[in-house]
Formats: sequence, structure tokens, C-alpha cells
Amino acid sequence: MDNAEAVPVRETEHRGLALEQSPLGVGVTETARRELSEHSVVEIVKAEAAERLDAAAQLTAPAHAHRTARLRAEAAVLLHFLDDTSPA
Repeated sequence: MDNAEAVPVRETEHRGLALEQSPLGVGVTETARRELSEHSVVEIVKAEAAERLDAAAQLTAPAHAHRTARLRAEAAVLLHFLDDTSPA
């Protein structure tokens, strides 16, 4: 969620500034983070769970059984989180 809330940094914003013109000091790189809607959070969690299930499906060799089980368990936790937050 932290990455999704991050505000994109424009590469050219401080490019070409001389050192003495660069912003310095405590908090100069701080900016307000984006607030995600509940729908956005649900979509991110669903995407993370799907990513884990897809990765688990691709690991078919017996040597990867432990990793596959872990990925499926992580996806289950994420999906359980969504079940707990749905309105009754």
C-alpha cells in the first residue's frame, strides 16, 4: 500500500540544479501521500493475490512445492482479508 500511496516524482524537477540551489534540510523530500479509496485498496489486494496464485501455478516442479505452498498461503491470507472487510 505504501508504494500505491506514493506520489510520482518528476525526474526533471531538480535536474540541472547547482549544488547550492538544491533543496537541502530535514523534510525537503517529504510530500503528502495520496489517499487510496477503499475500491483501490481492494483492487490492489486482489492483484497481489492473483500475482501469487499465478506464480504458484507456474512452479510445477516438485522441488518448488514448498515455495508453491507459501505463495498459495500468502494469497489465501490476502483474500481472507478481503472477506473480512466486505459488508455483511
